[in-house]
Amino acid sequence: MKYYLIVGEASGDLHASHLMRALKDIDAEAEFRFFGGGLMTAVGGTRVRHYKELAYMGFIPVLMHLRTILRNMKMCKQDVVDWQPDCLILVDYPGFNLKIAEFVKSHTNIPVYYYISPKIWAWKEYRIKNIKRDVDQLFSILPFEVDFFEKKHHYPIHYVGNPTADEVRAFLQSSPVANKEPIIALLAGSRKQEIKDNLPAMLQAVKPYENNYQIVVAGAPGIEPSYYQQFMQGSQADIVFGQTYALLAKSHAALVTSGTATLETCLFGVPQVVCYKIPLPAVLGFLRRHFLKVKYVSLVNLVAGREVVKELLEDFSVANIRSELQKILSGPDRDRMLQGYQEVKQALGDEKAPENAARLILDTLSMKH
Repeated sequence: MKYYLIVGEASGDLHASHLMRALKDIDAEAEFRFFGGGLMTAVGGTRVRHYKELAYMGFIPVLMHLRTILRNMKMCKQDVVDWQPDCLILVDYPGFNLKIAEFVKSHTNIPVYYYISPKIWAWKEYRIKNIKRDVDQLFSILPFEVDFFEKKHHYPIHYVGNPTADEVRAFLQSSPVANKEPIIALLAGSRKQEIKDNLPAMLQAVKPYENNYQIVVAGAPGIEPSYYQQFMQGSQADIVFGQTYALLAKSHAALVTSGTATLETCLFGVPQVVCYKIPLPAVLGFLRRHFLKVKYVSLVNLVAGREVVKELLEDFSVANIRSELQKILSGPDRDRMLQGYQEVKQALGDEKAPENAARLILDTLSMKH
């Protein structure tokens, strides 16, 4: 079978590469053509564009690169039509991918699969109309999405398991850790703006603990060490790159900027405080009342359906971060959080997401042939 995949960021490259491997395991004649990154390239096939040529975040960068984005979109549509794959597999990145799905659905008979469903339960729920119209099969990696799509919107989806849970399990099996060490890990986000907004307050909050704990910053891929150093002057913190899982496996506690990192920290059994500085807290309050559909920002709380970890957003401050950190270093709050983590692990299950998705894709394609 011929598979055309489109991803728009580093996490998509990772998840798509695992899906491609799973497809190769069950389809000896699998051919791949894709918009993706180095991890997908390593699996094999033809890379048409690197995802970095698509991945512009925020209003101003998108506006500045609009011509490039539109040119890539036009080229992508034509390339899919010319190659005539057996299916199109979209991975997250809804702003770009849903437009491609609309074109493919209206101009071809190529089935459209969506791996890692768009998070429309949090933002832009109106996109459900596009999904219902243009996507043949939707694969979810978050268990609470099933009720959202099926009960609220009457659109059937497949929960295939969670790839982050797969990856953490695989790491712990290959590199078991006997004991936690007196380490406080700081995961300040993956983008420069997030690091600039969150890391200085995190470093200040942990200052009183520098004598009893090793403070270690997890450097994000693609961010140069010098960018971190400007914020770390006067701190005793160390920084490591490409070792986030090894760091979390040993850490006693963590301060984490929201994102997949909150779920990874949970799966490693590390009590955490979620810290996300909002430049204008009043704006967040307005968005929560009028646009945002969810009570929480961390995947841990979203999966649990309740507050397992403390989220500091409107109440983000050095004093509050330090106070919440103190509660989880020892005592009943720490124990309660670790019990809550067990609920999250149970909800995610132990299914292997790429293998399940690959099997469903091939099964439905075989029926069409």
